[in-house]
Amino acid sequence: MQTDEVLTLLQDVAATVIEPRFRALADAEVMEKKPGDLVTVADREAEVEITKALRAAYPDALMVGEEAVSADASALSAAADADHWFTIDPVDGTRNFVHGSQDYAVMVAELRGRAVVRSWIWQPEHRLAYVAERGAGAWCGARRLEVPSRDGQNPRGRTSRRSLVGTALADLAPLELTWASCGIDYPKLAENACDYVLYNSVMPWDHAPGSLLVAEAGGVTTYDDGAPYDPTSTRSPLIAAGTEDIAVAVQTALNGSTV
Repeated sequence: MQTDEVLTLLQDVAATVIEPRFRALADAEVMEKKPGDLVTVADREAEVEITKALRAAYPDALMVGEEAVSADASALSAAADADHWFTIDPVDGTRNFVHGSQDYAVMVAELRGRAVVRSWIWQPEHRLAYVAERGAGAWCGARRLEVPSRDGQNPRGRTSRRSLVGTALADLAPLELTWASCGIDYPKLAENACDYVLYNSVMPWDHAPGSLLVAEAGGVTTYDDGAPYDPTSTRSPLIAAGTEDIAVAVQTALNGSTV
């Protein structure tokens, strides 16, 4: 499928399966996969539709969908040896979606081995499409994204770990809370709304799409030891940063911190 065709797929599925249920979910349409981990009928139905279309176009590719892995983790294990695979996050930010926040997204990433080669993030309520191709840039619609330099300024950080909100790592500015959706966080980083994001939960459907978007905008996604992001790994903490220098500053602060 061409890049624009995959984006259209996500937009169409969102329009027919997800958006009609926004702020209109019945109690029976919201469940818990485990305590505090919400899933809705929109998540499940959207993933089925996206997976079906991608599998028809790429019958030999491995499909790693969030909800499918929740039911059977074998696909996630198989990703480590897959030559060609896709991650599918039908509603990223499900808690936001359930509680009526517009900050949710539909995300897909295409990978060759451990390299993310294309990614798509569609924010239905914001009507914003973020697309990245390895070596061809990161885009919001027709606008190319480039993270500006912030030399000499104290990096502005966000974290998904609520216990760290308000905490300062070494001499960095106190951490703020993320937007509670990787499909919002990574575009915000690429749009310079913050300088880095510190994550404690690391699943490929959450981070593969945004990691390529940020990389093509001039940033990096890495670990506290400087190793590059590996979508087959769930190790943490994970740092997404607007520039290599900011990533190094965060790594240094983390390694000197007790948090």
